[in-house]
Amino acid sequence: MTRKSPPDLRSARWFSPDDLRSFGHRSRMMQLGYSEEDFRDRPVIGVLNTWSELNTCHAHFKERVQDVKRGVLQAGGFPVEMPSLSVDESFTKPTSMLYRNMLAMETEEMIRSHPLDGVVLMGGCDKTTPGLVMGAISAGVPMIYLPAGPMLRGNYAGKILGSGSDAWKYWDERRAGNITDEEWLGIQGGIARSAGTCMTMGTASTMTAIADAMGLTLPGASSIPAVDAGHQRMSADCGRRIVEMVWEDLTPDKIISEGACRNAAVVAMATGCSTNAVVHLIAMARRAGVDLTLDHLDALGRVTPLIANVRPSGKDYLMEDFFYAGGLRALMKQIEDRLDCSAMTVTGKTLGENLEGARVYNDDVIRPLSNPVYEEGSLAVLRGNLCPDGAVMKPAACDPKFHVHQGPALVFDSYPEMKKAVDDENLDITPDHIMVLRNAGPLGGPGFPEWGMLPIPKALIKQGHRDMLRISDARMSGTSYGACVLHVAPESFVGGPLALLETGDIVRLDLPNRRLDMLVDEAELAARKAAWKAPERRFERGWGYMFSQHVTQADQGCDFDFLQSDFGRTAGEPDIF
Repeated sequence: MTRKSPPDLRSARWFSPDDLRSFGHRSRMMQLGYSEEDFRDRPVIGVLNTWSELNTCHAHFKERVQDVKRGVLQAGGFPVEMPSLSVDESFTKPTSMLYRNMLAMETEEMIRSHPLDGVVLMGGCDKTTPGLVMGAISAGVPMIYLPAGPMLRGNYAGKILGSGSDAWKYWDERRAGNITDEEWLGIQGGIARSAGTCMTMGTASTMTAIADAMGLTLPGASSIPAVDAGHQRMSADCGRRIVEMVWEDLTPDKIISEGACRNAAVVAMATGCSTNAVVHLIAMARRAGVDLTLDHLDALGRVTPLIANVRPSGKDYLMEDFFYAGGLRALMKQIEDRLDCSAMTVTGKTLGENLEGARVYNDDVIRPLSNPVYEEGSLAVLRGNLCPDGAVMKPAACDPKFHVHQGPALVFDSYPEMKKAVDDENLDITPDHIMVLRNAGPLGGPGFPEWGMLPIPKALIKQGHRDMLRISDARMSGTSYGACVLHVAPESFVGGPLALLETGDIVRLDLPNRRLDMLVDEAELAARKAAWKAPERRFERGWGYMFSQHVTQADQGCDFDFLQSDFGRTAGEPDIF
């Protein structure tokens, strides 16, 4: 392998020439208190930090960035921390998904416009992983991803709590009158006990596992709990490794291959991934020029057993247990023969080399292939006259009796309308009804909010029912569960078939045959289509306007059309010097 020398560094274009502009660059570095020995002839490493005082998942990043810098300095690099958009899941409204592409654009432009030779991407909360990775792929400099890691197990009154999953569970019990105010407050205080992402296999752990399987993290880094001392050591290792990656010129295009994307998809299925993985994985792959589709993902899902017994698809354990059982390396070792072990990784070694010595320490948490949690993978892709461009379901996380189901639709045009109805104890609904929410997709939401796990109506909760079939063009939290069909495409807001469905229409789900249909006569559908009127766009200015003009549909990854790789890249960087 040919190694770079100092004159080959990208940052040398800023700092090395004996001209006026470089004089200015060097003088401003000296203004910051650095001497030329600090930054000249050394790889300049951008540490893109998504820390925020409102991002609980990244609360520890204020300290972890120091560990990264320590590693960079030890390896002879020059670290510069650069604050990045902190797309938190808990507080950002109407949905953090509205801003994933903003983070991707910011990441790409920050890298491109500054004297950075390589970057460490510090993320973890749901949209930060795809946002950072998408932007860094497009920028093209060496990069390594540092996952935030899951928080500790929740606990209340001797019960282990899983973030998100148990919130939905106990909220239903409270609505049924089975939880007191005191108990509810206790659960509220015990369900999230440390810095870090959700400790269920929600979207955060799904996406960091995908980055890990794709070869973008240090091996197994995605499994380390946020507050474990090993997380600090891993952070420093990231700093040391990115410096070597710069000298090796190990850029994302040498790592993110078709095989790497397939590895990520297989691992996602085996872990019981969030349904959000579909949208983000397609977007990430396509940034790298890999044409990953819903059909590819469904095909892999049919042949990949779910072997991570972690909530919500698993029944018993959380991410802390998964780490103690051997973590992601151990899981990948179990399915090694299904992976492309020749795929390159950020270590400069192949995936197969990185898996050497991995082993499972608890085979109830990480199951052998002979004893899976679920015979097929985590996700299934549906087609039919209700979703010609696809819809997504998580079969392992719902009651099997809904895998084949037929019933009358109860249709809601907005979230407030639905919310009011489900709290009506006199709502005329049966367990066989199919609740439908529309106008909640990428454009309709706006931003594709996580409204897809529609609450079970109080009228049914009090009868003892805890699941029913629900359909929407929304997403749902990766910590959610239940018989929910999501990402219906095209969305109703742009005139997709979901816009034509009416309350009382019979809908049929046939999961084994991957079908979702409304049993309505074609002539009647044509008449409804002719009478349908497009709603007004949600935004008139700013980011929302840009989003509404350029976002693609769910089956295309919801990236901006002008940012996907098939729009081409400039031949090198513009001559700005």
